[in-house]
Amino acid sequence: MTAPLFITRDETLLDELLRLAAAAGIAPDVAHDGGAALRGWAAASMVLLGSDLAEELARLSPTRRAGVHVVAWGAVPDELFRTALAVGAEDVAELPRSDSWLTEALTDLGDSAQPRGLVIGVMGGSGGAGATTFACALGQLAGRTGTTVVVDADPLGPGVDRVLGLESQDGVRWDALCQTTGRLSARSLREALPRRGSLGALTWYAGTPGSLQAFAVREVMSAARRGHDTIVVDLPRSADPLVDEVVSRCDLLLVVVVPTVAGIASAARLCARLQDRTGVRLVLRGNGIPAPEVARVTGVPVVAEMADQRGLAESIDLGIGPVRSPRGPLGRAAREVLTRISVLGAAA
Repeated sequence: MTAPLFITRDETLLDELLRLAAAAGIAPDVAHDGGAALRGWAAASMVLLGSDLAEELARLSPTRRAGVHVVAWGAVPDELFRTALAVGAEDVAELPRSDSWLTEALTDLGDSAQPRGLVIGVMGGSGGAGATTFACALGQLAGRTGTTVVVDADPLGPGVDRVLGLESQDGVRWDALCQTTGRLSARSLREALPRRGSLGALTWYAGTPGSLQAFAVREVMSAARRGHDTIVVDLPRSADPLVDEVVSRCDLLLVVVVPTVAGIASAARLCARLQDRTGVRLVLRGNGIPAPEVARVTGVPVVAEMADQRGLAESIDLGIGPVRSPRGPLGRAAREVLTRISVLGAAA
């Protein structure tokens, strides 16, 4: 990632911008005149142009590019907006009122330099298949090796924070995120969620009727992918345009199937409605019809099989989470899935 470029001779303004950059963990390049600004203009990841040099840059007619913002200290005169338009700026930021926005935008520059996280969707092939439990098991295992978040996209589910034992942890829930607008930075999301170590969870408060807003889901998925190594999404079985959009954002979709006649029939209907099944795999829970037959009926490969786990309810009630031991059925199946994903990623 190239550094952002700050263009200003105003020492007060520059001091404030450098303070915000330090808070975001970013080291910028600084230009004090138009000539120096033009040399770094095209390559900079973002350009913050001080109002004191905006007219000078406009006269030089720099190449049009995205990510240019004019920054002013205090009240903004009307003529500055016309100058910002002439220089190709996206907006005019007024300090100190825009401190938070600029800090988040600079933080996102650092986040974007990191590899984008892997998104794994988990959906039940039938009611009671255990999709939420397996999503949380994946989160627990992935959280042992990298930053991970389990995103609850099922308003009628038990709540992934309760399955993971995070319900008593402070942090933001969907209830608050669906009431806000604007850009969500990766670091802000990561630090705001209820979490234990490197594992975070996003769900609703207990007892509240949850619902998802499209703008909030898009911001969360984008910020989560920029700020985490692994994102596990617990998805409802309902046919819904927003659910379909989230599915399309998944690198891998796991359908948890109970290998009975009824369970396979339900899973086959669900898989049939998916437009693109190239990234879909089945996880079988329990004993019953053999995996090759399940794959034949559904038209989707089986990636892992697991037996029912003893003491699962007790483990969740104790706040331990579904994976009490990595050698148990859930732990082994989750590890097998994550290992296969890792191998495929390395091969790609």
